[in-house]
Amino acid sequence: MHTSRRPAITVLCPSDGDKPVGMEIIEADAEVTYTDAAGLADALVGAEALLLWDFFSDAVHDAWPSSGSLRWIHVAAAGVDKLLFPELVDADVVVTNARGIFDRAMAEFVLGSILAVAKDLHASHDLQAARTWHRRETRLVSAETALVVGTGSIGRETARLLRAVGMDVRGAGRTARSDDPDFGDIVASADLEAHVGWADHVIVAAPLTPDTRGLISKDVLAAMKPGSHLVNVGRGPIVDETALIAALRDGPVAAASLDVFEVEPLPTESPLWAMPGVAVSAHMSGDYEGWREALAVQFVDNARRWLAGEPLLNVVDKRHGFVVTDEGSRR
Repeated sequence: MHTSRRPAITVLCPSDGDKPVGMEIIEADAEVTYTDAAGLADALVGAEALLLWDFFSDAVHDAWPSSGSLRWIHVAAAGVDKLLFPELVDADVVVTNARGIFDRAMAEFVLGSILAVAKDLHASHDLQAARTWHRRETRLVSAETALVVGTGSIGRETARLLRAVGMDVRGAGRTARSDDPDFGDIVASADLEAHVGWADHVIVAAPLTPDTRGLISKDVLAAMKPGSHLVNVGRGPIVDETALIAALRDGPVAAASLDVFEVEPLPTESPLWAMPGVAVSAHMSGDYEGWREALAVQFVDNARRWLAGEPLLNVVDKRHGFVVTDEGSRR
């Protein structure tokens, strides 16, 4: 239990003991308690702020009865879907996230995935392993089209990077609009089935919310362009995985670059591991050298704002599940 009169901050760390760097700045002005999931309930008693450094943990739900003093939770991740259980959504607790930290890395991952498909790099790897010399033509990405599903900061950085290599890019978001500075045209996600047939590459970069769960459905996949490529760097449950497997096997989808899955780690029995045209990666599109340090710096900056009673950055709209404004709450 916290006994100091200084503001109390609890940090939920993974079981391997990894802690954020640079916390000395905050420890000078607040009582900081580090815990793992097993000790979270006790560590939350009297705590006013919580840093989810173990950002994949769902321990907050079980420890919620101890959170009576809690006013702010920061998630060291862009997605907050594992956190937003009904009691928290209804509570007077501000949630912030790591918006901005992963944007460029994920955009580069998407571009790399598109280049790998257009330049047939996966086949070249397999041919090399088989010591087979096979010349063939590949495609110019500057002649291709991309529909980015998700118009938040990750989707926007992705659109900017794809436009920089000459691709024709559109977005899909909650509402349709035109003349967007990053996308040009944005179509409504609810009408995705009517628009995916335009794109050579469909990129999923949306957060997981009630509106996006299952958004890339059997019907949407069936409406995709013959020979098209699906990239998912958002969340696994946004895509109907069973329907995707069928669309890859029978058409119209020819390739998929998948960084996230309905179940993670991807079960060894999943057919996706060995399907032609499928690239599997281990939920790592945003992981670059120095990303943990960047997350820690971001939290320290927000914690200093919180301690000073200044507006927090990256405040999440808990009803929608993503950031809608950069400022919005004071301590």
